[in-house]
Amino acid sequence: MSQLPSGTVTFLFTDIEGSTGLWQQNQKAMTAALARHDDILRGTIQTEGGYVFKTIGDAFCAAFATAPEAVRAVLSAQRALIAESWPETGPLRVRMALHTGAAQERDGDYFGPPLNRVARLLSTGHGGQVLLSLATQELVRDNLTDNCTLKHLGDHRLRDLVRAETVAQLVHPDLPSEFPPLKSLDNLPNNLPVQLTSFVGREKELEEIKKQFVTTRLLTLAGIGGIGKTRLELQVGADLLEEFPDGVWFVDLQALTDSNLVGQAVATVLGVREQPNRPVLTSLVDHAQNKTLLVLLDNCEQLMDGCARVTDALLKGCPKVKILATSRERLGIAGETLRNVSTLTAPGPSDLPPAQNMEQYDAVKLFIERARAVQPDFQITNENAPAVAQICWRLDGIALAIELAAARVRMLTPEQIVQRLDDRFRLLTGGSRTAMPRQQTLRQLIDWSYNLLSEPERLMFGRLAIFAGGWTLEAAEAVCGGDGIESWEVFDLLTSLVDKSLVSVSEVDGNKQTRYRLLETIRQYAREKLESSMDAEKARGRHREFFLQLAERAGTQLAGPEQGSWLQRLEIEHDNLRSVLEWTVINDVSLAVRLARAIWRFWELRGHWREGLGWVEQCLSGKIALTPDLRAAALDAAGNLAACQGDSARAKTLFEEQLALQEQLGDERGIADALHNLGAVAWRHGDYGQARANEEKGLAIRRKLGDKSAIATSLHALGTYAQDQNDLERAAAFYQEALAIRRDLGDLRSIASVLNNMGTMPQDDVEKMRAVHEESLAIRRKIGDKAGISQSLTNLAVLAEEHGDFRRAHALLEEGLAIDRELGNKKGVAASLRNYGELMQLQGEFAKALIFYQQSLTLFQELRDKLGITACIEGFAMLAGLQSESNRAAQMFGIADAFRGSLGTGQPVSFSSTEYDRQVAATRAQLDKEAFTTAWSEGRGMSTEQAIAFALEKL
Repeated sequence: MSQLPSGTVTFLFTDIEGSTGLWQQNQKAMTAALARHDDILRGTIQTEGGYVFKTIGDAFCAAFATAPEAVRAVLSAQRALIAESWPETGPLRVRMALHTGAAQERDGDYFGPPLNRVARLLSTGHGGQVLLSLATQELVRDNLTDNCTLKHLGDHRLRDLVRAETVAQLVHPDLPSEFPPLKSLDNLPNNLPVQLTSFVGREKELEEIKKQFVTTRLLTLAGIGGIGKTRLELQVGADLLEEFPDGVWFVDLQALTDSNLVGQAVATVLGVREQPNRPVLTSLVDHAQNKTLLVLLDNCEQLMDGCARVTDALLKGCPKVKILATSRERLGIAGETLRNVSTLTAPGPSDLPPAQNMEQYDAVKLFIERARAVQPDFQITNENAPAVAQICWRLDGIALAIELAAARVRMLTPEQIVQRLDDRFRLLTGGSRTAMPRQQTLRQLIDWSYNLLSEPERLMFGRLAIFAGGWTLEAAEAVCGGDGIESWEVFDLLTSLVDKSLVSVSEVDGNKQTRYRLLETIRQYAREKLESSMDAEKARGRHREFFLQLAERAGTQLAGPEQGSWLQRLEIEHDNLRSVLEWTVINDVSLAVRLARAIWRFWELRGHWREGLGWVEQCLSGKIALTPDLRAAALDAAGNLAACQGDSARAKTLFEEQLALQEQLGDERGIADALHNLGAVAWRHGDYGQARANEEKGLAIRRKLGDKSAIATSLHALGTYAQDQNDLERAAAFYQEALAIRRDLGDLRSIASVLNNMGTMPQDDVEKMRAVHEESLAIRRKIGDKAGISQSLTNLAVLAEEHGDFRRAHALLEEGLAIDRELGNKKGVAASLRNYGELMQLQGEFAKALIFYQQSLTLFQELRDKLGITACIEGFAMLAGLQSESNRAAQMFGIADAFRGSLGTGQPVSFSSTEYDRQVAATRAQLDKEAFTTAWSEGRGMSTEQAIAFALEKL
């Protein structure tokens, strides 16, 4: 069949009994036999309308639209296998299992509980046997033909540990009918408890743990409470039953408080009687020394000494005994393998999949299943999927927390649950009444772990809550040391909290730096403990001081050779910086301005313009007045961030206030800086007269002060303004004077910047232009100015593009784009993508050009960069015109005209006026006057959102 069956599906799972031994005996013969086996199974399955959706080794997984088709397929397959001659391997005995249920199909595979159920059913069977679940029996019992009957084998507990399954065997005269008892939990030695809910997710983790038992005899599953260690441990035990003929034995230690009773608890489970005058541990070892069994020790953390003693004795005295333990931390004995149990996978807020694919995440899968237990018709929809994702994400994928949240679906919608998660410890109550108290509410669960900590560990735990988004060891030492914790103790206490699974560890920045974090749920709890202590304000103060120093250190490096690494470090610490700003904008605005002044260029380069401007404007509008010098600094940062967004009107207002304040202070240097800022704003609006006037006033002040670097800055700006007005002789004079000063000062960064502009001046000597850009690029490479390198590469690419060297232009743009991506410079990435679009357009590759323009526009839209958006709209307009889509082109040109008007410029943003005007004229000529005017007006009348949607609608 061409498509996978959907809805209610009957699943067939098969495998060959004893295949491992057959491979070891004769690999060549087994290769040929397996090929014939595969042909038989595939052929019989397909003949009956089945679909083989997976093969793993010698195992087949198939799906059928109806149960009778599946029964006919297995009957045909078993007959064919029996009839086949297997001269070298002997008969292949294949066991088969059928189960019917509703599963989710995705990317040619199936997911969901029915798959686990049929796999567990198969594991109970024997080679040559065909087993049917009750669901499948009900669908075929009245449709059995060809002398088939069903032999009822009774109710059996499968290894998914939930409800028993009523199992039947397919019987036919041509098939063997007598088999040993099923290998179910009822027929194998164990005391694994019945579970009321199914095991969800963790398939990969489950398989990895089972493989680890090949090479270790003691495996400890470590993790925070509620993460699902016990359920995972039980499932591992169920899956390994066949490997331990003397049984799998579960020892629940959660109710014990005395370490000396651990040996007695294990002995009781294994049926070892206590003998007078004989240590129970000795009797236990004697009993198990020749047995092959698996002991599951659960909840070891409060009984570490006793668990370590018993485990060590069993490992040394019983060579065939293996132990699987769960604990908050390692047992700490020889031969132990530690495995940290991860939280369940959950979709992040920014990578939400379609509703039908949400169950690829284990946390969502668990939420859905537990929600259906209280509301059977619960479904994931496009409407509630974001809320469910938020719940799973904000609860850190902690299994117990998700189960408690899902139980609230009976009374609350997922959206309402999200709204209440800020008070999660009140919301997430009402667990099973039969569970231990600490498993009934999220708070009690974390209380359990907290109460096991020593006093120094509790103090450290509370202080770590001050960090947002994680921390480094350096930060922990600075913030957590003092007042009861010596600096040398910090590392040991942090290590202890990691060992107890309260703190998680990861490596970032190419594995160069270790980073620590608290899960947000744990952090909220720790923060409550911190706030209820006398320690909170001191911890906040140390946190503020550390990150303010870090920011100011970074601010001096953002223009240096380590720019990339400092940008990355600030990005990683952005949540901590936000946390400092949240407090300081209300309580100490002068510190907030210091911090904002230090990192505003980080906000600029990483595209956090709107957020950065928001923080600075809070400083400016706060109740606490700023000193004039700090207010001027805040106005400067805010104006530049507003300009980054293309909000020239807002930038002008801010810079005008900056100028007035500096004049009030009589700060001539500050006055010149404000005039320079205002000149830049006027230039962006196309008001070259005002731009020049502002800059010339500033230049006069700077000459008076003798500030050579600032003089060169003004000359550079005046050169730019003259160049844009095509006054090339005047521009060249300004550039040459600025360059001479920069060379005299040895300011390589500024030399490269002036050369960069000089290289863009129109002239016939292409080689001279290229040489200027190459010198600029060489300087920038020397000083490690990555953002500048990207800019120089772009200029060289444009030069190559204008002279038809498209291959070189492509290579240069590619290198520049890679640098911008490395820096996280979203604006640079967006500009490079737009340049790529123009290059593809020139080469006539219009489809590729369209894609690059779309990617660029999407980024500029995210950044709210009006100038960049306008540049992309112009690209769309030019592209539509070149493809003779005249009406669309006229509309796009109208949009671009309106956007330029809002920016205060009449000139094209990204194309030469000659080239742009030529395409507008060509579009006008292709339409009659009324049609062109109408289309142009329609474009001009669109809002920004409508215009962007219109530009992207064909993609």
